Amino acid sequence: MRVGDDRRLRIERGGVTLSVEKDLRRAVDGIAAVRARAPSARSVLVAVSGIDGCGKSVLSSRIAAMLELEGRRVAALSVDDWLNLPPVRFGRENPAEHFYRHAIRFEELFARLVDPLVASRSISLEADVALETASAFHRKRFDFTDVDVVLLEGIYLLTRELRGRFDFSIWIECSFETALERAVSRAQEGLSPEETVARYRAIYFPAQQIHFERDDPKRAASMEIINDSRNG
Repeated sequence: MRVGDDRRLRIERGGVTLSVEKDLRRAVDGIAAVRARAPSARSVLVAVSGIDGCGKSVLSSRIAAMLELEGRRVAALSVDDWLNLPPVRFGRENPAEHFYRHAIRFEELFARLVDPLVASRSISLEADVALETASAFHRKRFDFTDVDVVLLEGIYLLTRELRGRFDFSIWIECSFETALERAVSRAQEGLSPEETVARYRAIYFPAQQIHFERDDPKRAASMEIINDSRNG
């Protein structure tokens, strides 16, 4: 094992290696410290963000499980539930800029779910959600009671407009090359490998470059976890 491997978070095809423990422990301890300082009447809000394909959902699941083992109630949420439908999400003119601005229904996500849940620690809500491959919304219930930590994972959470909402934030560092390998492997959008590569190179990665240049999300985060064997 190379020097530094025990400090890296490496998630490959949904599996988390043993080397994750120090990074996970640091994240959970940071969240616990924020929870201890926050008013007990509200939940604390935590962001887990990074580029498309970096491993946000796996990391978030592990953090949520560790927090729950310590007796904290966690509401684990994904930005992906609040995607716009493809005709709104994608645009022919300047597709990367369009995706950066229109991929997610952030205003509705925060107004209807996140803000009320954080404020009162509980919520019962039925809302329109969309899978990546969906052509229409379907209804989903969100029921949470007496939540200590709201853990929200997804892209673009650390824009200049949104990052001030979070009590703690985690940036998952990952190269475009590794993220693309994972995206091709999981075929999450029902695309062929060639179509996946084309979409990531034409839309998703250029949109993330816009995010980097405008928002500097890595610097804005409370902590970083490297989730890429290419980066030591």
